[in-house]
Amino acid sequence: MYNTFVAFYKYNKNMITGSYPNLRLRRSRKNDWSRRLIQENSLSSSDFILPIFLIDGKNKKQSIKTMPDVYRHTIDKLGFIVDKAIKNKIPMVALFPYTNKKLKNEIGTEALNEENLVCKAIQYIKKKYKNEIGIMCDVALDPYTSHGHDGLTKSGYVLNDETTEVLINQSLLQSEMGCDVLAPSDMMDGRIGKIRKALDKEGHQMVQILSYAVKYASSFYGPFRDAVGSKGMLKGDKKTYQMDFRNSNEAIREVALDIKEGADMVMVKPGMPYLDIIKTVKDNFKIPVLAYQVSGEYSLLSNGIKSGLIDKNSILESLISFKRAGASAIVSYYADRIDKIIK
Repeated sequence: MYNTFVAFYKYNKNMITGSYPNLRLRRSRKNDWSRRLIQENSLSSSDFILPIFLIDGKNKKQSIKTMPDVYRHTIDKLGFIVDKAIKNKIPMVALFPYTNKKLKNEIGTEALNEENLVCKAIQYIKKKYKNEIGIMCDVALDPYTSHGHDGLTKSGYVLNDETTEVLINQSLLQSEMGCDVLAPSDMMDGRIGKIRKALDKEGHQMVQILSYAVKYASSFYGPFRDAVGSKGMLKGDKKTYQMDFRNSNEAIREVALDIKEGADMVMVKPGMPYLDIIKTVKDNFKIPVLAYQVSGEYSLLSNGIKSGLIDKNSILESLISFKRAGASAIVSYYADRIDKIIK
């Protein structure tokens, strides 16, 4: 540790402009006004994307046991949620469907149904709000497959090129419905370039691609799988296509490939366990980097606060950490309460 400090000092000695007692760093921390004056990072509602879980039916607001204060909503309930998001100046919502098991099958055909929940929700929001708020759509098959994987499988292995062809059609459908930002979260090789090419060919040049370029095979996704109805359905794991959490250099390669193929923005998922990755990606590529504070992170914080183990200010602390690491925006289930959190 001492050698590390010495090396840091030698490299950064020009940054150190004084010494104790002339230099007292605590001086600027004494008063609230001074701390606010020199704070290096801050949050606003414009930094957030609000995830919305959709469910079939009418006039329903359904709680999710594994995610405190998060709900599934029927499409006729979206007006209240989107109204509040616009009022709070949240720039974009992200749509995720709870798919009835009867509609799931091995090849996820419901993903290409123009009457599915996501398509209906896009049309509802666009008709009512035009371009007052952006719409982000997940491009992946796991909400629609009976095996819980993000693509087509053969003998338990997720097929890359065959899956990509389905994802292209899913992307085109969502774009035709009015989606503003496509977010491929599947981690198939080469899908960004093929989706971009197909979009441009069909006249969707202005539809943005937010690539889940760095998505780890993580243990923090459990509550989300409950929220979209795939809990207990996953056969095996996703380690053959999502990244190994031990790796960081691989993340650079994934991001570089996706940028080259046409990604407008990239995502790092999960968020807090991978702050180092967010910083590395931002420092190397200077591209908009988004952090996803995933369901497991959210539920751990929320349950910890409810049980009195940690203070509610831990929410703000966790969100600021993403900005400090270099995130341009944050997908968070706290987004609908962000006006109160940052007050």
